[in-house]
Amino acid sequence: MSIHLIRDLDHLHRTVLTMCGRVEEMIHAAVEALHKPDYDRAISIIRLDDEIDRMDVEIEEECLKLLALHQPVAIDLRRITTVLKIGAELERVADLGVSIAERACGIVRSPEITVPDDLKDMSRQALDMLHRSIDAYVHLDIRMAREVCLQDEAIDKLNRDIIAELIDLMKRRSDLVDPAMHLFSASRQIERIADHATNIAEDVIYLVQGEIVRHRNRGDQPASRTTGTVATP
Repeated sequence: MSIHLIRDLDHLHRTVLTMCGRVEEMIHAAVEALHKPDYDRAISIIRLDDEIDRMDVEIEEECLKLLALHQPVAIDLRRITTVLKIGAELERVADLGVSIAERACGIVRSPEITVPDDLKDMSRQALDMLHRSIDAYVHLDIRMAREVCLQDEAIDKLNRDIIAELIDLMKRRSDLVDPAMHLFSASRQIERIADHATNIAEDVIYLVQGEIVRHRNRGDQPASRTTGTVATP
């Protein structure tokens, strides 16, 4: 590997880690604004999306430049393509953060509605999945990545339970249909954050082992082999 490629890969790695940190902060703030409605905080979160979009474009341009200039192979090629995909996943997560903040704005004037406990639990689990998927990338930890993938089913079940609870609430309280719909939407968006965290974890498995596990039944995934061992074609 040339010294120039090493330098450029290091810069790319630092850039995507910065984006990871920004997105995590944004999602934490959005979920907090949902559970403790605060209009001003929600608006400030929405404005952060422009920075995330800029970083996404910067990472994509850097990846394309590296592919064109260095024509990388094996693990270097997988690293660049993985960063390209992770950047896209993070940008979508940030968009979901904006949507959650908008839902928080929608319920701020309805103090009589209570955020379901299951939604709070799902939020914590989804945020944990996002954090652990990023950690798995940083440490090339495929055991952690596979654990994140398996956790997605629990999030899906919580989302179904929350939606059923909100539908029941709307049937009983027609005056709460509007804020309940905002919570309904927020639940779906938090569930999608877990989906993106799963995608990032799957990208980590591909990076480390060259194994594409996307669309595979979670229960069919083999147990991880050696954490941090990078396979080459």
